[in-house]
Amino acid sequence: MEEQIDKKKIPYITTKLRHNILEMPPVIREASGIVIFGRRIKSLVFTTDIAIIRNCDADAVFAVYPFTPQQAISKAIIEASYTPVFCGVGGGTTSGLRTVGLAKDVESLGAMGVVLNSPITNPNLLAVSKVVDIPVIITVTSPETDISSRIRHGATILNVAAGANTASLVAKIRQEHPDIPIMASGGKSEESIRATIEAGANAITYTPPTTAELFKSMMQKYREP
Repeated sequence: MEEQIDKKKIPYITTKLRHNILEMPPVIREASGIVIFGRRIKSLVFTTDIAIIRNCDADAVFAVYPFTPQQAISKAIIEASYTPVFCGVGGGTTSGLRTVGLAKDVESLGAMGVVLNSPITNPNLLAVSKVVDIPVIITVTSPETDISSRIRHGATILNVAAGANTASLVAKIRQEHPDIPIMASGGKSEESIRATIEAGANAITYTPPTTAELFKSMMQKYREP
């Protein structure tokens, strides 16, 4: 009998110097993913560290940070990344016309989507959705959020970030809105990530270890006699 060929066997290619990359938790591959402009996104690395962005296997970059968004930062990340970038453009401290302008700017720089923080008003959300032709991701942190209103005002994708309550909030949203694309933070453990996926998340944002943490084991090895 002719031997069966495993068509799903995936060739892995590395080099002598670029074999040590940061890998996303394999459990994330159980998610359905979100297809955006023909690309399926399952894992998003939540970082602005260009060294990590250039040395990880995430499907995309989730470039949101706790300072007012700046075009120079978005430009540097987009130019350095091998993969699509979703850029934070405000919604909290930064809002109004500045958020609209930032959204237009990052689209022109090549961002795959814009991310808005949960405090943004619906009129501001609508204004952003009217000026860009890329997905508008709205962050959801509370079960009290009026999801229907967010969708009516232009939200394309929900980003659920509710800490320990993320999985339960995802489940609530999925029950009420079975077709809305959902990204969600999965936590650090395989169990919490799987729970978030099973609750209905289509993609997972993963917070990687810091470069200092990644360096620790390497430095210990270097110190060995």
